[in-house]
Amino acid sequence: MADVWLTSLITETPQQGFELAITLSRRGVKYTQPDSEVLHKLRPEYANDAAGLTSASHVIALNFQTVAAANNYWRK
Repeated sequence: MADVWLTSLITETPQQGFELAITLSRRGVKYTQPDSEVLHKLRPEYANDAAGLTSASHVIALNFQTVAAANNYWRK
């Protein structure tokens, strides 16, 4: 993917930071598996798998840690 979409990790609020963490996670999946047909085929399997959903939440949490640190935990 050649588009430049991530220009900063700085967000105004923790809510925006969490949403950015989700975007980072979803983009990571798209980079890893760029074939959208394969992604849609696999979705029913992981959408109903507790371990897979827990793993997805873990990735989002790690990305949120990164965004939070970049924002100095929104301290002013």
